[in-house]
Amino acid sequence: MFALVSPDKIELPAGALVRLPATWLDYQTLSRQRGDNSRPKIKYHNGEVLLMSPLPKHGRDAHLIANIITTLLDYLGREYEAFTPVTMALPETSGIEPDYSFYIDHWPAIAGKARIDWVNDPPPDLVLEIDVTSYSNVDDYLPYKVPEIWLYRQKNLYIYWLDNQEYIPRHQSQYFPNFNLQNLVSFCGEIADNRNSSMAIRQLKQHLEDFYK
Repeated sequence: MFALVSPDKIELPAGALVRLPATWLDYQTLSRQRGDNSRPKIKYHNGEVLLMSPLPKHGRDAHLIANIITTLLDYLGREYEAFTPVTMALPETSGIEPDYSFYIDHWPAIAGKARIDWVNDPPPDLVLEIDVTSYSNVDDYLPYKVPEIWLYRQKNLYIYWLDNQEYIPRHQSQYFPNFNLQNLVSFCGEIADNRNSSMAIRQLKQHLEDFYK
């Protein structure tokens, strides 16, 4: 199957990544043409549009890591809001669609809202990106000032904190400072590969009860 991108139709084979010069208007046209479908993922930055049709592995990994996050938040008794899919957009500047977005410290600011104003409302506290096709770039989130990004690539978790105007790699999350997240993600990933994601989360919950009492 060949990739087809036009104002009337978008068809991408699974795993395809298409990069095109574009204006903000072009980005809006492509987003409208896609309609309610969340695929392909589309982002706009610096006069360029990128479209990506995720592989099944992308969705499974996103679901698994997001469930790890919510399991840890529940274990800690934290309140939060989580979104997927969601389009973050700053007119004429940027449009991006994180795999998952979490409001942890700032959930009261967006509670009950049908729409989020990305100019005036706070950004998500934590964004998760799954990178299978080299589509993801943490610097895409600089215009929004997202405090923390998790990038999952080739079975490795990379954590970035916003420091002034750049993202700095960190070994730990500011929201889960007492957990070895690399080990927990590897632990769950191995179970998911050998069994399934649901068993991975069940085992994680048991692990938390046994070792983090």
